[in-house]
Amino acid sequence: MKITEVKPFSFTENGRGYFFVKVETDEGIYGVGEGGISSHSLAMAEYVNHLKAVLIGEDPSRIEHLWQVMFRSAFFPPGRIGCAAVSAIDIALWDIRGKALGVPVYDLLGGRVRDKVVCYPHISSHSMDSVEELANEARKAKAQGWKFVRWGVPQENGGLFDASRCVRQTIKQCAGVRDAVGEEIEILIDFHTRLDPPHAIQLSRALEEFHPYFIEDPIRSENPASFHQLVRHIALPLAAGEQFASKWEFRELVEEELIQYARIDLCIVGGITEAKKIAGWCETHYIDIAPHNPLGPVSAAACLHLDLATSNFSVQELPRPTGTSLNDVFPVQVEWKAGYLYPPARPGLGIEFDEEAAASKGYQESEPRGLTRPDGSYTNW
Repeated sequence: MKITEVKPFSFTENGRGYFFVKVETDEGIYGVGEGGISSHSLAMAEYVNHLKAVLIGEDPSRIEHLWQVMFRSAFFPPGRIGCAAVSAIDIALWDIRGKALGVPVYDLLGGRVRDKVVCYPHISSHSMDSVEELANEARKAKAQGWKFVRWGVPQENGGLFDASRCVRQTIKQCAGVRDAVGEEIEILIDFHTRLDPPHAIQLSRALEEFHPYFIEDPIRSENPASFHQLVRHIALPLAAGEQFASKWEFRELVEEELIQYARIDLCIVGGITEAKKIAGWCETHYIDIAPHNPLGPVSAAACLHLDLATSNFSVQELPRPTGTSLNDVFPVQVEWKAGYLYPPARPGLGIEFDEEAAASKGYQESEPRGLTRPDGSYTNW
């Protein structure tokens, strides 16, 4: 079997960008992957086109070899855009391998260690002042069968971010949600890299009484060494890593045991190939994985297969149930029911891709995302 074509697809649906890659072979078997930095879809597409020269004519079953070729075929290592493109292709290669052998991808990763994968949704309110609206969203999620709820620290409408007000309001939100869903539903709070260490420490200490499962991305990812400062002052479990684009970027957080949950993004970090290595590395430090997935049906499927075959898995991000979006592009998706994803019996990733439907959709460039502090300075989204 040889690779005959590598096709990128960029489109916008309901205001959100998506990026997928289809890898075709001379035996008619295809694989599909997804890239994680959807706000830069056109850049990822060009990187995929650049990689065609080292892929076409190659044997798609040599997944590790092709990962090394894609990562090392230029003098300079790929950055996040390049790694996201590599991720999409890598996931597609695993899809092809599973289809060629007639087995699900999780069988290729060592087989299932669990029967289902627990997930968490995103909840939110339209106004940061409406604690009851957020609490109602949490009640709805509980009624639908979710065992976790997650939301991010709030911002003002119009993109204004006041860190001190955010801290006060997040405490109120957490109290309201905990009261609404009780102790049996786990709470996750995403700081979304919006806070500096003093505010992150202040908020974390105040949230201890509500027993969140973890707090996520308390600070930006550029300097992992700053987590040493956090762990001296924060008692809550920490989750981070979704912005990392390789196993090397995880090194300090893992080896220094600065986090309890690794937020591996399969569609940025280098695909299933790299994610499996990081997961095994985390296991030696008693760190569980909680894969990052704000994306589409391919990312959800790829994460599911990794989760099914990884013993040190905790919970899977799933913003919305599978089968509720992009059904025209992906007429077959993995199954979600009452808070869990279930193993597909179909070979490969267990999904189907409609190329014509994907090609028919238009792409609209997204506006840059950022927040403004009360004094007019620009800060993280």
